[in-house]
Amino acid sequence: MNAANAKMDPATASMTSKPLILDGGLATELEERGFQLQGDPLWSAKILYTDPKAIKDVHYRYLQCGSDVITTATYQASIEGFTKHLGLKPEEAEQLLMWGVQIAKETATDFMSSCITADRKVPLVAGSVGPYGAFLHDGSEYTGAYESWMSVEELKDWHRPQVRCLVAAGADLIAMETIPSLKEAEALVELLREFPDTKAWLSFSCKDSQSISDGNKFSKAVEVASKSTQLVAVGVNCSPPALVKPLLESAKSQKAASMSWVVYPNSGEGWDPSTGWKTEKRVPFTELSVEWKEQGALWIGGCCRIGPADIMELRSRLI
Repeated sequence: MNAANAKMDPATASMTSKPLILDGGLATELEERGFQLQGDPLWSAKILYTDPKAIKDVHYRYLQCGSDVITTATYQASIEGFTKHLGLKPEEAEQLLMWGVQIAKETATDFMSSCITADRKVPLVAGSVGPYGAFLHDGSEYTGAYESWMSVEELKDWHRPQVRCLVAAGADLIAMETIPSLKEAEALVELLREFPDTKAWLSFSCKDSQSISDGNKFSKAVEVASKSTQLVAVGVNCSPPALVKPLLESAKSQKAASMSWVVYPNSGEGWDPSTGWKTEKRVPFTELSVEWKEQGALWIGGCCRIGPADIMELRSRLI
């Protein structure tokens, strides 16, 4: 590996006009390969246990298609979830969570060993931390309903073991994603301070062009995020692409100058907690991405129903 292939620093990676390309939906690609994830309380995190090579293959495919950042298969992973649904001991559950990071790092190393592009940087590994609602497996990751009966401290206590494992395993940064509520955002921002050397991004699920899923204004959520000196980006994920532009516009004055926008919407198709994604006409995701870049988004990718071919097209448009 020559100097041109040096590893990016998350803290400075987006201090440029060239966006960092994220990956797409990991579960989306696993389902394309025949895995049945709909209805499973662990979702794609279960495959870390049953078929880790499949996770590695999906990571590798996204890298081949141009991702600069790959996100671990830990969105719906938790110590409590692994012990409850897989029958693991707590220490085994911790190891499985850390294994999610190790698989991604090994994949990045393998990819770079065969990469012939001289200026390709070593990919970053983002350790995925989903909302408490993902563990509940009841659709509340898109409502934040549980914030009415959980305190900030309780949310911090629940997230702490997952964050600790991802940091200990060597994730380059933490992806705190699909966060539906202001209270959970506050909890995660506070929790991040317990890991002072760790960088992260914070992205919200949003219900409309002005609001995050719990009904609070996106601008208020960005204001909470901007109090952190450890966040490299704040933004939107797993929300329809058409909402991104007005959301970013609504909060541009609240975003700290030191932060970038992170944007990785879903395909825009509808989702039902019991039946899954509805196949509908898709919004032109990659066309809209040019506008997001112009708004200052420098971490751009896709979420559910966005696959490797979409990421390849995204890179060709933005880089």
